Amino acid sequence: MPLVTTGELVTRAAAAHSAVPSFNIITLEHVEAVIAGAETAQAGVVLQVSENAVKFRYGRLLPLARAAVAAAERAAVPVALHLDHVQSDDLLRQAADAGFSSVMYDAARLPYERNLAATRAAADWAHAQGLWIEAELGQVGGKAGQPALDAHAPGARTDPDQARAFVADSGVDALAVAVGSTHAMTTRTATLDHALLKRLSATLDVPLVLHGSSGVPDHELVAAVAGGISKVNVGTALNIAMTGAIRDFLAAHPEAVDSRKYLGVGREAMAKTVTGIIRTLVRRP
Repeated sequence: MPLVTTGELVTRAAAAHSAVPSFNIITLEHVEAVIAGAETAQAGVVLQVSENAVKFRYGRLLPLARAAVAAAERAAVPVALHLDHVQSDDLLRQAADAGFSSVMYDAARLPYERNLAATRAAADWAHAQGLWIEAELGQVGGKAGQPALDAHAPGARTDPDQARAFVADSGVDALAVAVGSTHAMTTRTATLDHALLKRLSATLDVPLVLHGSSGVPDHELVAAVAGGISKVNVGTALNIAMTGAIRDFLAAHPEAVDSRKYLGVGREAMAKTVTGIIRTLVRRP
């Protein structure tokens, strides 16, 4: 199946009051697991490559991107490719030629006016290349290299009035909002501010995105989608599944040296996690 665009998946999901599950990938096993899990659930999915994942791959975007494109083109479900949490303008400008249909430009760490100016410039460039662009307002927190941030601290949440002005002035196609989740959580204990989400959904005319979803319980995710979230980002949940399965396998088989054995069980565990998350998020007609 040919690659689809993130924009069309999100637009379709928003119209159905559903959400697009979007999974961060690091290795080829992540790519294969996400697609396998999506095929089991019979739903479209977004493969996301973050700037941190690119740094892990020696700063080279193309090897993982090319593998993701090749796998997506052979998938039995619609798959899009998204470049996530980009702070580097150099990396941003590699997106269009690497198979990506969308990018999340991350200037949320900057003061509002600088965030807006940087995002406006990124959106102008992205749109000229035919790319759909997402930004973040508020501070979700928990990203590598970012100071620790309480998701409930004053100023951490996205302000609806400021968000309306930001979307209008930046020209972005979607907005990641801070409503109580945190990146890289390893426990599913986050509580979302559904009243704030309702206000944001009523105020903004672009799709809303939830980051840090691995720490959000199923019932909170269901309520978030019902409240207006149209794209849900998941990363840490896959790493938890993979690492736990590999640890268990190596504990049971201390003599094992063939990496295919333990990577295989890790890939299978991630695929099952993907299927479960998709079934939680995706509303069927």
